[in-house]
Amino acid sequence: MSVPDWIHSAVFYQIFPDRFANGDPGNDPPNVEPWGAPPNLYGFQGGDLQGVLNRLDYLLDLGVNALYLNPIFMASSNHRYNTYDYYRIDPKLGSLENFTALIETVHQRGMRVILDGVFNHCGRGFFAFDDLTENQEHSPYRDWFHVRRFPIHPYGPGDADSYFGWWKLKSLPKFNTDNPQVKAYLMDVVRYWTQMGIDGWRLDVPNEIDDDAFWAEFRETVHSINPDAYLLGEIWKVDPRWVGPSHFDGLMNYPLREALVAFVSSESSSAAEFGQALQGLLEAYPRENVLAQYLPLGSHDTPRIHTLLHGDLRKLRLMFLIQFIFPGIPAIYYGDEIGMEGGKDPDNRRAFPWDEASWDHELRKHVQRLVQLRRSFSALQYGWLEIVETDQEQRTLLLKRGEGEQALVVAINGSDTVRTIGLNPQTMGWGEVVSVRDYLNGADYFSQEGRILLELPPWEGMILGLAGSQPQSS
Repeated sequence: MSVPDWIHSAVFYQIFPDRFANGDPGNDPPNVEPWGAPPNLYGFQGGDLQGVLNRLDYLLDLGVNALYLNPIFMASSNHRYNTYDYYRIDPKLGSLENFTALIETVHQRGMRVILDGVFNHCGRGFFAFDDLTENQEHSPYRDWFHVRRFPIHPYGPGDADSYFGWWKLKSLPKFNTDNPQVKAYLMDVVRYWTQMGIDGWRLDVPNEIDDDAFWAEFRETVHSINPDAYLLGEIWKVDPRWVGPSHFDGLMNYPLREALVAFVSSESSSAAEFGQALQGLLEAYPRENVLAQYLPLGSHDTPRIHTLLHGDLRKLRLMFLIQFIFPGIPAIYYGDEIGMEGGKDPDNRRAFPWDEASWDHELRKHVQRLVQLRRSFSALQYGWLEIVETDQEQRTLLLKRGEGEQALVVAINGSDTVRTIGLNPQTMGWGEVVSVRDYLNGADYFSQEGRILLELPPWEGMILGLAGSQPQSS
């Protein structure tokens, strides 16, 4: 097995389609809410595919080169995880023509797109479940789902009890993927959209389809059309089962986010504990799958990091820094780069504020610089991470990515106090050098008696390499 090579230089940007940009008010529902209204479970604010297309210049200026779109197929909810029609773009997001125009333009501009695949469950308006609702035990689709008893009661208060719903939700009936007809239907859906030119899939709750044969067939179906497709599984915990030749290239690395929050936000972990957490993530999977992990600081399922950190710019900068130097694929949840606020969902799905006066421009510039460095240095794409040193008392770390003269060293101060960190250029693989450069901030540091002393302000980090060396990109 080998993961697609393009992901090593990728930086993802996750878009919740209804809230990113409204490019065509003509497809808004008649009861559309004002842009920027407090988000709720039912309202639509008019974001669409044309809006994404119209804002590609913004995304390219930020430097991202891969998009992950939350579900775009026809559904009744603004999150669209309750699919009604897997073959149709939701009309509130646009048309198939809008979709193909987006794919073509994104590819022309050197970017990639992956879609959200929701194959564990559907919505109550899905044709087979609608038939089951109407015809009950007489429905030809009764075995497409997990029916406990008839009659089924898909509406009204309470949990799903007459059939299995995801998380017991009546609105999300679970597919019976052991049924050959269901599997054939879903594989045809996968085939249809992969042939449309997408660059991969993010799979929603794949562990709920606890069937290795299903995912092996899924992978074979996708790669028979696009061998370079990136396959990403939404697995929240460390679980090596889900990567490999019959499953996915990478997983959503929420454990990294948890470790970062514990170290930077709550300070509930020491430098040593944080280093141990990082080491555990490096050892959990084969190297090629570690390098293919999707690294989120935020998503549609988590509170916004700006809110978690109470707007502390120093800590935000440090979290982004560690995210971008860790092996894997950095991912930005739309608006995190400008300091958007939001608690638990649906509050974390606010509309993107296109009035630049509300942006945290310093944070965006920092993220933009990290994107540039990530895409410029091969050490940040292919290099392995070594935890060189952790200081329990000082709450500092030294990390290294890559080897030899191309190695980059990351110095981290996770405390409220200015810290001085010393490093030996020879032990870093640089030889007897005179100076190194902090490529994040542009400062040079010179060796004295074989050591380089770095003074780090509170909650600050550096990305150090040989001064004068040129970035080596893939």
